[in-house]
Amino acid sequence: MLGLLGGGLYLMWNAETPTSAQTAAPRATSAPLPSAPAGKYGFAADRKTDPDAISVKEIFGSKKKITVSGRGYEMTITSKDKKCDDGALGDDLKKALKSAKCAQFVRASFRDKAGKVIGTVGVANLSSSKNAAKVAKAGDKQNYVKPLAGKDSVTKLLGSGAGGAKISTYGHYAILVWFQNKDGTKPDSKGSKRISEAINDLTKATVFQALDHRALTGSALS
Repeated sequence: MLGLLGGGLYLMWNAETPTSAQTAAPRATSAPLPSAPAGKYGFAADRKTDPDAISVKEIFGSKKKITVSGRGYEMTITSKDKKCDDGALGDDLKKALKSAKCAQFVRASFRDKAGKVIGTVGVANLSSSKNAAKVAKAGDKQNYVKPLAGKDSVTKLLGSGAGGAKISTYGHYAILVWFQNKDGTKPDSKGSKRISEAINDLTKATVFQALDHRALTGSALS
C-alpha cells in the first residue's frame, strides 16, 4: 500500500508476509538434524521451539560488503537495542511489541554501492507467530522501524525526507525496514523499483538466511 506521510516522511508501504530466501541450508554436522515441527516456519514458528537468543552477527553477518547478483551494498552501522522500544517509532507499534513479549530488537543500516539508496533493517524476537502478525498489523504511517543513522556521509541521512516502511513476519520474528533515496526525494517508479530490489537483496542475503537456518534446525546460525 502506498500513501502519504507527515512529518517530512512521505512514502510508506506495509506488508505482512515476506519472501523467504529459501536457499539457506543447515551447516554440516555429524549429528542428525532434529525433525522440524510441521508448518511453514518449522522450529521458527514459536520461541518455545526456537529459544536461542539472536545476535547482530547472526542476523546480519560479519561481512560489511555484500554482493547480490552483481549489485553491491555496504553495512555501515548495527545496533542491539537495550529495549525493543528503542528500535521502533509510534505508540501503537511499541505497544504491539510489548504485548508480543518482544525479547530482542536488532538493527543494521545499509547503502548501495553508488550511495543513492540507504536503509535500515530491524528484526524483533517475539513470542509466537500469532503475536508477530499482530506487530505487522500495527505498522502504518506513524508506526515503523526507527531509522538507524550511520556516522558515514551517506547513511547519516537516514530518516530524512521520503522513505518507505515495511513490516513483515517470519514465524515468531517481525522484520521491519525503512529505505529511501539518499537525497530524501520521493522516488519515482524507477526509484521505487530500485528500493524494493535493495530490500529484497539485503534481507535475503542476511536476515532470511539466518531465519531459514533456525526454521530447519531450531538453533542459531553460527
